Amino acid sequence: MKINKKTDTALYIAGCVLLFFSIVILSAAERHTLAAGRFLPPCPFHMLTGFYCPGCGGTRAVTALICGDIVRSFRFHPLVPAAAAAAGWFMVSQTFERLSGGRLKIGMHFREIYLWAALFILAANFLIKNLALIVWHVDLMPI
Repeated sequence: MKINKKTDTALYIAGCVLLFFSIVILSAAERHTLAAGRFLPPCPFHMLTGFYCPGCGGTRAVTALICGDIVRSFRFHPLVPAAAAAAGWFMVSQTFERLSGGRLKIGMHFREIYLWAALFILAANFLIKNLALIVWHVDLMPI
């Protein structure tokens, strides 16, 4: 598979910007209680159908991850800690490769399979949470 350096560079720059804003948010969270869910409207899909949408739990998963609770984050939405781990390794490996001038060939590169894996996790999350709710009447995302 051919490596697209332009895509890697664009993702690396986006990651640096995201890292900067994450630091700003985390420093603000030190001073204030992290309660992003209070300011967001409820999920319209869940309100209308009573079922979870594929993204339900994402905000709570991000909040739990920021607070350092990886297990709880995974329970709310497994894509969030998986994407954070992949993005973290991408940034670290790309930084080492760039700082070494390309001598260390450890940089993770973008591949379409990562998007397909994310789509699979999203679909599995949707199916498992809704099947548990419909079939066994178990709410896997209590507030």
